[in-house]
Amino acid sequence: MVTCITLRGFDIRKSYLDPTAQRDLVAALRGVLKAAPLFAPTTRFGKQMSVRMTSAGKYGWYSDARGYRYEPRHPDGQPWPPIPDEVLAIWRDTTGLTRDPDCCLINYYGEGARMGLHQDRDEADFTYPVLSVSLGDDGLFRIGNETRGGKTESIWLESGDVVVMGGAARLTHHGVDRIRFGSSRLLPKGGRINLTCRVVD
Repeated sequence: MVTCITLRGFDIRKSYLDPTAQRDLVAALRGVLKAAPLFAPTTRFGKQMSVRMTSAGKYGWYSDARGYRYEPRHPDGQPWPPIPDEVLAIWRDTTGLTRDPDCCLINYYGEGARMGLHQDRDEADFTYPVLSVSLGDDGLFRIGNETRGGKTESIWLESGDVVVMGGAARLTHHGVDRIRFGSSRLLPKGGRINLTCRVVD
């Protein structure tokens, strides 16, 4: 049963994907990872991120010494593969939009990986929401404020949970403090996959 929670304007749908849908989605993502392998990006300050990532869609999100941005090609040179239909179905159902996302960022969190508080602000139009899908191990999701600093709130996201960030919450800082490595059996080698879908243009 899906449980809906609103936390600081974030629309959190617990257990949105049942176990079968989760397995089907992971199977669909294998083709993406084969065409566009995971890579380890660096921040604009030269520090390697603890997550590995890749993308699907018209654009992929990228980071290096030149800064954070969208690129039309994988670092190996090939175009990003299409966003799987399973992901687009989630986007359409949860956002109610007919405009599909331009990018599906795929972040893989291994043991010890995290993501600091940040805003999703590399897009042209902030009226479009951001969709986040959790697969695999539990992740401690932290929600801050539109500006840095101040009190935060956290919630554990489990495999199959979906979050929609839109409206006044679109530019709220958020991140993942840690994962419970080994808490899920969905991924054979453990870890957490997070899908982030955004309209870019």
